[in-house]
Amino acid sequence: MSIARQFSQDLTKRFGRTHSRAESQGQQPTSGIESALAARAARRQRAQLDRTRSGAHKALRGLRFISSNKANNAWMEVQANFDRLACDGFLSRADFAECIGMTESREFALELFDTLSRRRQMQVDKINKEELREIWQQITDNSFDSRLQIFFDMVDKNADGRIGEEEVKEIIMLSASANKLSRLKEQAEEYAALIMEELDPEGLGYIELWQLETLLLQKDTYMNYSQALSYTSQALSQNLAGLRTKSPIRKLRTTLSYYLEDNWKRLWVLALWIGIMAGLFTWKFMQYRNRYVFNVMGYCVTTAKGAAETLKLNMAIILLPVCRNTITWLRNTRAARALPFDDNINFHKTIAAAIVVGIILHAGNHLVCDFPRLIKSSNEKYAPLGQYFGETKPSYFALVKGVEGITGVIMVICMVIAFTLATRWFRRSLVKLPKPFDKLTGFNAFWYSHHLFIIVYLALIVHGQCLYLIHVWYRKTTWMYLAVPVCLYVGERVLRFFRSGSYSVRLLKVAIYPGNVLTLQMSKPPAFRYKSGQYMFVQCPAVSPFEWHPFSITSAPGDDYLSIHVRQLGDWTRELKRVFAAACEPPVGGKSGLLRADETTKKTLPKLLIDGPYGSPAQDYSKYDVLLLVGLGIGATPFISILKDLLNNIIKMEEDEDASTDLYPPVGPNKPHIDLGTLMTVTSKPKRVLRTTNAYFYWVTREQGSFDWFKGVMNEIAELDQRNIIEMHNYLTSVYEEGDARSVLITMLQALNHAKNGVDIVSGTKVRTHFARPNWKKVLSKIASKHPYAKIGVFYCGAPVLAQELNKLCHEFNGKSTTKFEFHKEHF
Repeated sequence: MSIARQFSQDLTKRFGRTHSRAESQGQQPTSGIESALAARAARRQRAQLDRTRSGAHKALRGLRFISSNKANNAWMEVQANFDRLACDGFLSRADFAECIGMTESREFALELFDTLSRRRQMQVDKINKEELREIWQQITDNSFDSRLQIFFDMVDKNADGRIGEEEVKEIIMLSASANKLSRLKEQAEEYAALIMEELDPEGLGYIELWQLETLLLQKDTYMNYSQALSYTSQALSQNLAGLRTKSPIRKLRTTLSYYLEDNWKRLWVLALWIGIMAGLFTWKFMQYRNRYVFNVMGYCVTTAKGAAETLKLNMAIILLPVCRNTITWLRNTRAARALPFDDNINFHKTIAAAIVVGIILHAGNHLVCDFPRLIKSSNEKYAPLGQYFGETKPSYFALVKGVEGITGVIMVICMVIAFTLATRWFRRSLVKLPKPFDKLTGFNAFWYSHHLFIIVYLALIVHGQCLYLIHVWYRKTTWMYLAVPVCLYVGERVLRFFRSGSYSVRLLKVAIYPGNVLTLQMSKPPAFRYKSGQYMFVQCPAVSPFEWHPFSITSAPGDDYLSIHVRQLGDWTRELKRVFAAACEPPVGGKSGLLRADETTKKTLPKLLIDGPYGSPAQDYSKYDVLLLVGLGIGATPFISILKDLLNNIIKMEEDEDASTDLYPPVGPNKPHIDLGTLMTVTSKPKRVLRTTNAYFYWVTREQGSFDWFKGVMNEIAELDQRNIIEMHNYLTSVYEEGDARSVLITMLQALNHAKNGVDIVSGTKVRTHFARPNWKKVLSKIASKHPYAKIGVFYCGAPVLAQELNKLCHEFNGKSTTKFEFHKEHF
């Protein structure tokens, strides 16, 4: 806030405000107007002198109409667009936006077209290629003064060289529309008045080109009100260049060592699993290789039986990664040092893939190879096998319709259905099917189809007991493989049933925010203890009495309530939002949210059941010196609890220090004596130690309304974190990058409003919003330079694409810097 006040004072000095806005509304006498004009002329001279002295004009190259990564080689593409869109050699005004690559900013492009037409004193609805080339050269001109003049002319629609408040309002609305900032559009009149107040202190009712330029010159000053820009791009470049370079051999060795250090848990578990499968396959393969049946069925039967043994193992251990209570408990034991519990879902999927391979080898060899060989064998060769298949040689249909064949077919059909509907294409509804087959996509289809495993395991047990070639009971080992995992999994489901009934919760508050996000705040059961970063399962009987869905807990362990944020992404969440929306009402008294409800609401709120908590990678955040928390959209939810918990710990530490100061008053000639017994009693109390010294939170979203979800948390952190332990960075991708002509006015407004009111105009919080996407390489470079030799936990929740980039960058910086980055991705 001190930086914001300093900026406001600086603006006052630079703009030489001598009259209040209110005083300038009335009719000024001639001498007053002359004085105002003289004051403005003096300010203009000072502004020109400042520009020359500071060399800040070099930074003004940021005002661009065409994105920096497109301007250089885009003319060929523009020509191609012209040839495609032009009719009789002329491009219509309506197609101008598409032609120059501003399809998503059509209104802005049309205003640009009209402005450049006015400058040529023409009002046309179409242009030829030469005129298009002239326009293109103007909007991509390297001269900042030229681009600034175009921007000024866009605002100055009557071309009188002056910009009035109404014209400022129109360009604000145009910029807001181009950047999908609906709220900014609604407040355009208020922000236009703010700009006029700052740039027209004399009250003349208009601003000129040089004043707009002066505001842009403040860029390096006002951008520093956010900690996010306290580290300049120049310093970042120096840090990138300063990272140690190594020879190729040493670099390869370092990369390999870090890879092994990061993945040794996964590698040894996978190696053990593959080794066990290979051992079982070989053992069973050799066993049947030495039996008489090999003479009739050959390697078909040995391969089928070897694959069957791996299937027994995998059908057993595939249940272990989804025994969430067991895994949550094991996370707090020494087993967490050796087992990769964060990868439980990935391991579950990997085992499923191995089961698919096993089924193909087992069933395929039976149906295509050894059954036909058995049927076609001679009577002499078949005779010794009569004890297994009967004295009469069976037909192919007889083999398939037996208990072994029927149960095998049932298992294959059920697993094909379950595996198919579990793929991301069906689970995420990426496959669009016609009605009524559209019911086969979405989370509901995945959830219900996965319960076919009940039939699969029953059929598997029967299949394992009715084997053709084994009649001795203790050699029928399928049940032995399944006994412990099945009992453990069934026990967990029974525990959930009883525990959800004992966790009685009462809904305290419900709110529906922009972006189809539902916030549920409920009472916390006395026995419900959790860590920040963990999640819980939620069931709403009004939606479905069977389905349980996981959601990150967004309240802190120290809060006296539980909260979750649910975004509408599928059929179940859509219905959940509909059910709660019916019980909500429009907010009153300035409260946030589109719809709200609480305990005072007359309508009855739906009942909720909860189960948990369950462990996740983010719960281990306290093991790191520094945190980098990255959330995309609703992926910010696991980290809100962590930020709250960190803030609570910071507050408690400050309270402890204040209490300690009160107990130890200064000692001197005129100061009271401190009793030694009291001192020893107090000092025997262990001091609260917070290992995490800094946390960097990066939240990237594409909708302005998303900032409402955690508005209170961000304001609370900005206000109470006096030590700057938590650094927050909000990024809005719907707004064009800083420096783009479509967003430059919004950047100016951000600075002015924050300097005056301490609030960001985009997020409505005290935290500044950045535009476009973060440069992750610079982000990690900054952290690595600021925290040498530190152990940094990088926690991510969001789309897989960015996870790969962040993981790669962590490995890259581990090999180049003294900082150690450890990457973790949230899985549900």
